[in-house]
Amino acid sequence: MTLTQLEIFSLVAELRGFTLAAHRLGISQSAVSHTLKSLEQELGVELLRRHQAHVELSDIGERLLLRARAMLGLANTLRQEAADARGMKRGTLRIGSFGPTASIRLLPKILEQYRQAHPGIEVHVDEGPDRQVLQWLQERRIDVGFVVLPEDRFDTYALLEDQLVALLPPAHPLASRTQLALEDLCADPFVLTEAGSAELVTRLFHAARLTPNIRFRCSQLLSTLDTVSRGDAITVVAEGSLPDTENPRYLKKALTPAVVRQIGLAVLDRRQASPATLAFVDLATRLDYR
Repeated sequence: MTLTQLEIFSLVAELRGFTLAAHRLGISQSAVSHTLKSLEQELGVELLRRHQAHVELSDIGERLLLRARAMLGLANTLRQEAADARGMKRGTLRIGSFGPTASIRLLPKILEQYRQAHPGIEVHVDEGPDRQVLQWLQERRIDVGFVVLPEDRFDTYALLEDQLVALLPPAHPLASRTQLALEDLCADPFVLTEAGSAELVTRLFHAARLTPNIRFRCSQLLSTLDTVSRGDAITVVAEGSLPDTENPRYLKKALTPAVVRQIGLAVLDRRQASPATLAFVDLATRLDYR
C-alpha cells in the first residue's frame, strides 16, 4: 500500500468517478482504474462499486476512506515539517469557508498577507454552508475551516464577533421601530438563507419556543436580500455578512435582546496540524478585522 494509492482512492471517492479523478491528477483513466484495482486486491475487499455513470463507496470503503484521509493528513504534516525546516518554501493548505462573512470579509485579508509571507504554499479554498465545513474538517478534506463558535469537537480560535439583525422591506409596518423582538418576526412570511446562518437562526427561534412563518429558502444571501427588497418576506441574518454600505432596498433592525455570533477558525487537532496550517491560524488571529 502506498500513499499514491491512497491519494487516488481518496480523490475518486470525493469526485465519485474515475474520469474526473484522472483529469484532476493529470493521468490516464486506465492508470486510476489499475491503481484502485491493485489496492483492492492487496486489501482483499471491494472499496468501490462501479456503475456506468459513476462509482460509489462500499460499506468497508466508507470506513477505510476515513483512515486513508487520516494517513494522508499525517503524511502532509510530515512534508510540511520538512518544508518548515527549509523555510516553508513548498506545501499545500486546504481551507473551508462559508458565507460572505468568512469568504468576503475575513479570508481575502488573511490570504493577502499569507501569500506575501509564504508564496510557495499552494492554497485551496472550498466554499459551502457552515455545516458542510464542519463535515469537511471531520473527514480531513480540509486543514482549517471557518466556523461559528463555540464548536467543541475541534481546536478553535476566535476571530470576529458580530450580531444577528432583522431585515425588513422599507414599507413594512414595523419600519419605524428601532429594535425588534423575535416574536415580532413570526407573523410575516420569512426567508431563510440556507448557506448562511440558517442553523443559528433556526436554533434561536426554537430556544424561544417560537416558529417563524418560513415561506422561502434561498441558497445564497443575495437571493435572500432580493426577496426582502421585493417585499415578499422578512429575515434574520448575521450583520457581518451584509455589505458595508447601507442599502435603501431593505431596513436593518437590531434584535432585543441582542444575539451575538462569533466566527473563528477550527482545526481537527492542533497537535497534528501542519506548519502551513498553524502559520495561517497564527496570522489570522493577529489581524484586525474592523
